[in-house]
Amino acid sequence: MKTHEDYLATCPPDSRARIEAVRAEAERRVPGTERCIAYKMPALRRGKVFFYVAAFKKHLGIYPPVKAPAELVEELAPWRGPKGNLAFPLSEPLPLDLIGRVAEALAEQYAKPA
Repeated sequence: MKTHEDYLATCPPDSRARIEAVRAEAERRVPGTERCIAYKMPALRRGKVFFYVAAFKKHLGIYPPVKAPAELVEELAPWRGPKGNLAFPLSEPLPLDLIGRVAEALAEQYAKPA
C-alpha cells in the first residue's frame, strides 16, 4: 500500500467516506501537509508524520494520543482508548470540528523539538 487511495480502495464505502471527511478537515486545519502511508495507515506529515487515521470494523481510529492542551484532552475523554488513541464508532456522527482541533494540536505537538 503506497497511497491513501490504495488504502481507501480496501475500505467499505461508509468507512471510506469517513476517512475522506477526516482527512479533508485535517488538511483544512493544518495547511502544508503531505499525504503519506505510515504503519500501513493513511497519515499526514508536515516535516514529521503527526496524524494517522484507520478504519476498523466498528470504529475509525485516530493516532497518536493528544497530550495538550488539557481542555482538548478532557473533551476527548468519551472517545479515548486505554492508550489514549481515539476511537469514533461508525454508528455515531463524526465530530469533525473536534477532529480538526485534534489535527491542529498534533501538528503543534510534533513540530516541537524532541
